[in-house]
Amino acid sequence: MAETQETGDAKSERVVIKKYANRRLYNTASSSYVTLEHLADMVKRGVDFVVYDAKTNEDITRTVLTQIIFEEESQGQALLPIQFLRQLIGFYGNSVQAFLPSYLEMSLASFAQQQEQMGRQFSSAGLPGFDEQIRKNMQLFDEAMKMFSPFAYVKPEAPPAAKPEPAPPPAGDDLADLRRRMEEMQAQIERLAKR
Repeated sequence: MAETQETGDAKSERVVIKKYANRRLYNTASSSYVTLEHLADMVKRGVDFVVYDAKTNEDITRTVLTQIIFEEESQGQALLPIQFLRQLIGFYGNSVQAFLPSYLEMSLASFAQQQEQMGRQFSSAGLPGFDEQIRKNMQLFDEAMKMFSPFAYVKPEAPPAAKPEPAPPPAGDDLADLRRRMEEMQAQIERLAKR
């Protein structure tokens, strides 16, 4: 696999990280040892990397990324709701296990794209309600993750999820389109959760 020099920019080629038996991580692009914190920073900057076990040459990227999430969660950077984690664990060995990764990737990519679009729209328009809209979007995302699975068991005595009050329509055609798409996505998630 091709190596590349690591910079702050995302790369088309992957940086190769080797993990040794002593648990040390070696960045072959910068010829230096790195930590999980450094790898987390690389992810945040968009630097693509792959981690190989130095002895077996096995790709252990998934395991190392999971360790990074564990470290972030244990240091008070809680991002994943407990119910989501329970549901996720429940999917291991389940018939939907093969379907789940692509569904999660699609959902998070869509969420990130919408947040980016809204950020651009609000900052270019100079609208004062930007922070409030982000808070509402994060709340919607949290609710969507809680009812995330169309296959999850829903207790019969649980009342149906309350629909959020519609916010006033945003200014501009792009914002209206973005809001419409978010409402469609929320409705689809609610339909899937009821199945």
